[in-house]
Parts: sequence; C-alpha cells; structure tokens
Amino acid sequence: MSATTASTASTPIGARIDALPWEGLRGQLAERGFAVTAPVLGGDECEALADLFDGGRFRSTIDMARYRFGDGRYRYFDHPLPSAIAGLRSAFYAHLAPVANQWSALLGGDADAFPPDHDELLARCRAAGQERPTPLILRYGEGDWNALHQDLSGDVYSRSRC
Repeated sequence: MSATTASTASTPIGARIDALPWEGLRGQLAERGFAVTAPVLGGDECEALADLFDGGRFRSTIDMARYRFGDGRYRYFDHPLPSAIAGLRSAFYAHLAPVANQWSALLGGDADAFPPDHDELLARCRAAGQERPTPLILRYGEGDWNALHQDLSGDVYSRSRC
C-alpha cells in the first residue's frame, strides 16, 4: 500500500490496516521489538484526532510529572469512543493478537492469552468488571518525555486493553 493509498479518507480505516504488509511488520517486531508502518491516516484525519485533546470526551487526564511518568499529559477517552479510535483499535487488534499470543507462549504464558476477536477481549474485560475504556491521547511540549512504565488496571490487561 502506498502512502497515498493509505491516506485516502474514502478507504475505510479497517481496510487500510488490513492492507499493511503484516508479514514484514511481524518480522520487524520479532527482530527489533517494534515495527514502523506506512502512514494509515491522512493529514486531515491526524489533525482531527489531535484536536480531540481539547475537544473530545475523556474520563480522566493524567499529568505525567505527578506520577514520575515523564513530562506531558495524557487523557483517557470515555465511552463512546471516537469512531476513528474504535476502528483503529479493532483493526490493529486483529493483526496483533496472534503476535501477542506467540510472545506469550515464548515467555511461558498462555498461547491463547488474547482472543482473536477484539469484541471477545472486551467481553472478557466486562466479565472481569473492567468497563472503563483505555485508549488515550498524549500531548507533549518541547522537551517533554515519557518514561517506560505500565498502566495496569485489573486482571485483564495488554496495550490494546479494554
């Protein structure tokens, strides 16, 4: 997928994510621990998401310095999630859950720790009493930073948590 195709707003977000070169991305994850994709959002879409920091619906705001997580702020979205956030989360989850399961097994955990479907993960979260949404948006100023840390909330957790 070219950057031009990826940034075409008329193409559904899920289709853009599905069209990424997942075999190569899984290879990057295995080799380096991270992967870099071609752009999947256009400039207008990125700007609209960034604008949510000041105009979106949030359940909480975290001042990172207060918790020694760094300098900057992040905000947890509230229900209902913005459609772009919900779409990106579900689309990426479908491709990343198998990777997470493989890593879980390699590290001595369950090989099926993460269900293949995001809605199934959300059902697990609800069953465990974890109903607050965890997608967040960050804002950094010049010189701000984020320390390596985990935000764990309940028995069911991952980076694409509930």
